[in-house]
Amino acid sequence: MSFLEKLQNEILIADGAMGTLLYSFGTDSCFEELNLSHPEDIIKIHEAYIDAGADLIQTNTYAANYLKLQRYGLEDQVKEINSASVRLAKRASHNRAYVLGTIGGNRGIKPNSILLEEIKRSFREQLYCLLLEGIDGLLLETFYDLEELETILTIARRESNLPIIAQLSLQEPYFLQDRTHINDALKRLVDFGADVVGINCRLGPHHMLSTLEEVELPKNAFLSAYPNASLPTYTDGKFHYEGDSDYFRKSALSFRDQGVRLLGGCCGTTPNHIKAFADELKNVAPITEKSVKTKNRKIKIDPSPTFREEPPLQDIVRKRSSVIVELDPPRKLDTTRFFNGAHALKESGIDAITLADNSLASPRISNTALGHLVKTRVGLRPLVHITCRDRNIIGLQSHLMGLHTLGLNDILAVTGDPARVGDFPGASSVYDLSSFELIQMIKQLNNGLSASGMDLGQKAAFSVAAAFNPNVRHIDKAVERMEKKIASGADYFITQPIYSEEKILELYEHTKHISAPIYIGLMPLTSSKNAEFLHNEVPGIKISQSVQDRMAAFKDNPIKSKAEGISITKSLIEVAAELFNGIYLITPFMNYEMTVELATFAKEYSAQVLRRKQNDEIKIR
Repeated sequence: MSFLEKLQNEILIADGAMGTLLYSFGTDSCFEELNLSHPEDIIKIHEAYIDAGADLIQTNTYAANYLKLQRYGLEDQVKEINSASVRLAKRASHNRAYVLGTIGGNRGIKPNSILLEEIKRSFREQLYCLLLEGIDGLLLETFYDLEELETILTIARRESNLPIIAQLSLQEPYFLQDRTHINDALKRLVDFGADVVGINCRLGPHHMLSTLEEVELPKNAFLSAYPNASLPTYTDGKFHYEGDSDYFRKSALSFRDQGVRLLGGCCGTTPNHIKAFADELKNVAPITEKSVKTKNRKIKIDPSPTFREEPPLQDIVRKRSSVIVELDPPRKLDTTRFFNGAHALKESGIDAITLADNSLASPRISNTALGHLVKTRVGLRPLVHITCRDRNIIGLQSHLMGLHTLGLNDILAVTGDPARVGDFPGASSVYDLSSFELIQMIKQLNNGLSASGMDLGQKAAFSVAAAFNPNVRHIDKAVERMEKKIASGADYFITQPIYSEEKILELYEHTKHISAPIYIGLMPLTSSKNAEFLHNEVPGIKISQSVQDRMAAFKDNPIKSKAEGISITKSLIEVAAELFNGIYLITPFMNYEMTVELATFAKEYSAQVLRRKQNDEIKIR
């Protein structure tokens, strides 16, 4: 008799966590490889769960696919690891329990981080390895992305008639991260061919039961639940769970009352937790009807628009010429010169001051703090840079929420220089997100949703700039990257510094089809050594030989060197202003006097260009 037939009239107990027990043994590497190197340990864990009352056990193959095994250099051992796992589970079972071939999800909080085609290839390889060993069913578990689970469920159902259990994981109760309600998601899984549908991981019994209250009994399928033992704690460099088995015993009948027919455990659970479930539900009949709580859990976002004091920069630069200036936050605590520069730049009439986020991976005064002070004390619009380098996804969302609260709505989303180039080369570079994903995350906040899909109760109003590097050999490839950033939600672009009139013309020709506005980045050179350093050592910057020669002519005269740097930049402004509305001036070494002069020149020259174009239009008419 198959376990599906038993589920018609019984509640079955599944096993609990495998990785948690292996971790408690001191193993913190690739748990799936232990099928080959420590088979007896795997068998003992299976036997412990069966002795505790588990009717079904799962193979130790949650992450035994190509995509995950390649992290350990084990991608060529997919077959060996999966085949061994099934054999070990069967040895432990001795026909006392059904053996489920387990396959885990790949996508997490970043659903687009892995292409579906890669997931399909990896899944098929693992699936065939498990099927060849004669499993009793498939357990597809811990899927945060519904699209991924539906995709592989389609493949699994096409390739096998075995029973399939499909389980989703929730970042928050009731909803997937794309805001699909769990009841709707489980119905879709049944339509895709799952025989048992449910939820596992992330949530303990309390939140899982609360979520199940809004889940209908599936038609033509059964309901499953694999709760975590508790929230994990981190002590002395190790994770552990403190949920006790008596708590599971008390919740067992509540799971039954919500219609669960297959009940197991996930992270933190042990044979003691499974025994608690088994003892409590022994000879207890499943329910066949339940009353579902229906609550209005639609997103409740404040319908009133978020207040903005001025139109977004992309709207400004579309209508007229615009000049913005980068003034780096100080590396020391004295801010006198910084604010002197900010005041002087405001008097020059620029549209915004941009504040880098620890440029070149060197710690500086927080650009959020300075942005707030620039806005409130100077009366100048701040454009705050955010890098992916320094904050994990938790910190990034918190940072964005703080910016929203302060009314700092203009953002430049960038990857950020790696930590090794800065003052602390041993520091970690986080990079939880790419610049593309950071842009998407910001735009999701504009829809009133957190990165996990949680309702934030209010829409943010961020205007998002993206970086563009034209100083590359194949500019068409860079433009393709630009188009991908637009697809991610970028509103406009700011380029790396350009030191060639030809490069500006080339950029114009290759971006004429791009509707998003572009600010041309220009940074005046201060000396010949400055030019050599930028050209040879700073990524994304190239300086033509003719410009280097012009700066070298004044290498022994600092005053004339700066004057020549300003002269070179003015020539570039003249070319850029003819083709683009946006000029982005970068202040070198807090020499704000240089950018004040250049900003004044840029505004005057742009005005001349506008008058000339208007006169030309009149003549044509």
